[in-house]
Amino acid sequence: MNHITRIGLAALMICIGLNRADAQSVGSTYTSTAPKNCRQISKPSELDGSTTRACSGKDGLLVLIAEDDLREIVSVGRNRKEAAAEPAAKVWFPPFNSSETTVEWRAVGGKPFAIIQRWHIADSTDPDKQGRPTTKAMLVVTRLPPGPVCHVAYVDAVANPTANELARKAADDFARGFTCGKDEVKVVGARGRAVELATMR
Repeated sequence: MNHITRIGLAALMICIGLNRADAQSVGSTYTSTAPKNCRQISKPSELDGSTTRACSGKDGLLVLIAEDDLREIVSVGRNRKEAAAEPAAKVWFPPFNSSETTVEWRAVGGKPFAIIQRWHIADSTDPDKQGRPTTKAMLVVTRLPPGPVCHVAYVDAVANPTANELARKAADDFARGFTCGKDEVKVVGARGRAVELATMR
């Protein structure tokens, strides 16, 4: 093999390596959990207005949103029954709370491995002019199948100016190797009031 041939072969191998890297690059796509984009599972409760809805996600997954007593849970599964049985469906933040309707899906090679969603946690110690609790924003990173669905990391959106970037890095670094029920949810970046409220017991 002459020198020129070796150079050409090396260049070809570099191109193949780059293509493989591109195919496995991590990226984000987005879906909505707005009620108009979801299927209502049951009529709102006359007693407390609690609701449950199923929303289309990525790669055949659906997002389950259940609201009860002004608190929400968000879970993911291949169907509603699977999503409702996941650890994420059993995690309630103590204060009143709600999740925003944009879901960010982190995926590699087209396969999602985590979602990131912004939540608002009510702070009863900080009322507004009408006496209602103000809310503090937090990003929640949740791991996806294969394996259980559960919270992996919390990022305080007020205490961290680059909260979105921190949440994506947490998803990329921790979600796939996170063991639900064994590993402790990580607080990434500076702790703020939202994280304090969400993790108080």
